[in-house]
Amino acid sequence: MRRRRDEGIGLEELAQAARNHGMPLEALRYDITPAGLHYLLIHYDIPPFDPHSWRLEIGGHVERPLSLSLEDLRARPAVTEPVTLECAGNGRALYDDRPISQPWLLEAVGTASWTGAPLAPLLDEAVLDGDAVDLVFSGLDRGIEGGEEHAYERALAVAEARREDVILAYAMNGQPLLPQHGAPVRLIVPGWYGMTQVKWLASIRSIDEPFGGYQHEVAYRFQRGDDDPGVPLDRIRPRALMIPPGLPIFPERERTLAAGRVVLEGRAWSGGGPIERVEVSTDGRASWADADLGPVLGEHAWRGWTFVWEATPGVCELACRATDAAGAVQPDEAEFNTGGYANNGLQRVPVMVTD
Repeated sequence: MRRRRDEGIGLEELAQAARNHGMPLEALRYDITPAGLHYLLIHYDIPPFDPHSWRLEIGGHVERPLSLSLEDLRARPAVTEPVTLECAGNGRALYDDRPISQPWLLEAVGTASWTGAPLAPLLDEAVLDGDAVDLVFSGLDRGIEGGEEHAYERALAVAEARREDVILAYAMNGQPLLPQHGAPVRLIVPGWYGMTQVKWLASIRSIDEPFGGYQHEVAYRFQRGDDDPGVPLDRIRPRALMIPPGLPIFPERERTLAAGRVVLEGRAWSGGGPIERVEVSTDGRASWADADLGPVLGEHAWRGWTFVWEATPGVCELACRATDAAGAVQPDEAEFNTGGYANNGLQRVPVMVTD
């Protein structure tokens, strides 16, 4: 099922939007997003779990299968790192034609401080077989999709899973994971879209062929048309967002502010490397100027930026765009795809400036 943008939001999408929530853009002012403001997508249901009896099973093509309790993971050397997560469907509702799914605008993002055990040492301990190709991460959450019941599963190639920054997180912002954020343990793969960050983690399975599960072969694929087999989504594309300035008009949330000196601020991030440049336009994208970049929060965390604007009376359109270390530049408009994924087109903020 599909819906055009001018048809509005249907009841199916409203049901999704009522269960999930985005991060209010004014929360971009926080280096670390408070847990209650961090974006949330629950793909199926929050599963029941008992942290005392929960175990993580590591098996498949390994020499020494492991069965670990939460206490076992907490007893291992831990790392803490700030990581920006963004849903692959962020911006879906802004496409002219979209599938019936979570109708995100721009707010499906957040940066938390994640604490957990690095995955690579556990894989070394289990000793992957030489024929291992992919690692399949299975959550406790189950649902029906594509007409079949299954657990939510995603996979990583062995080399990607062995990255030293991939962790099994059991704490968020210094506190145990909340149920909606994947308690007791979730996967964190910095730089990748949110569908990879499997929550309510139950098992890790080594397999000797590329993973063919639903969330790889059907969902979360970038397809330009119905006949395009597409490719699985992976790394986050560059994006900059600003805190809409001035005051919001209720309920439309249009912006109004007084003429004079205005400091615009926001954040930028990319899974392709650190942010090296943010540009701002205050004249409907007729011209661009560089913003000032803030300090680096972490290798995989968003970067703050500010821009001083001398606002004059009238209606104007603000925009911002990011460039990462790999040279990727955020586009004016994202390329259409049937899943409504990876829409990193420019944020445009109409503003009424008064005397």
